[in-house]
Amino acid sequence: MGKVFSHMTMSLDGFIADPRDRADELFDWYWTGEVTVPSREEGMSFQVDPASADMLREILATTGALVCGRRLFDLTNGWNGSHPVGAPVVVVTHRAPGDTEGWKSATVAGSVEEGITRAREIAGDKDVTIASADIAAQALDLGLVDEVHVSLVPVLLGEGIPYFANLTRAPHRFDDPVVIAGSRATHLKYAVRRG
Repeated sequence: MGKVFSHMTMSLDGFIADPRDRADELFDWYWTGEVTVPSREEGMSFQVDPASADMLREILATTGALVCGRRLFDLTNGWNGSHPVGAPVVVVTHRAPGDTEGWKSATVAGSVEEGITRAREIAGDKDVTIASADIAAQALDLGLVDEVHVSLVPVLLGEGIPYFANLTRAPHRFDDPVVIAGSRATHLKYAVRRG
């Protein structure tokens, strides 16, 4: 069975988007390098530095399912039915889904636990990635996250949507990070300490 990890691009002051839910400046690192990494979405590729390319290739190769929340799924229009990581999407929501193409390709779960369980079943021996800050925080509090990945970019937003907020079982502790020094992003991978 693979691991469950969360991966977000974050500003130096801990935000994954500005107050209006925009993250363009945070995602610049995906398109400022010399190495092309094709995503699983047809017609979309990343242009990153060599170190970031290795990291992205690993995520693309090992991810078997992705978990997100309703807000992100709606904001991205369900990635038009095909997330760039190329894995099936499980949406955690308490509201009935819409009838857009994105919803037709998603699995719906009513709780974070159910979402992670369904994603593990779908992923089989591959990893499950959580692509939603709120879901990641809840899953961390529930002890369902094995690793936290941060792509840290050199910008201070001052305010916005935090990566981890409203944790109910903090503090959470992690092992020392694996550090990948990229261009326009430093990638950090932390294993969650148990017990």
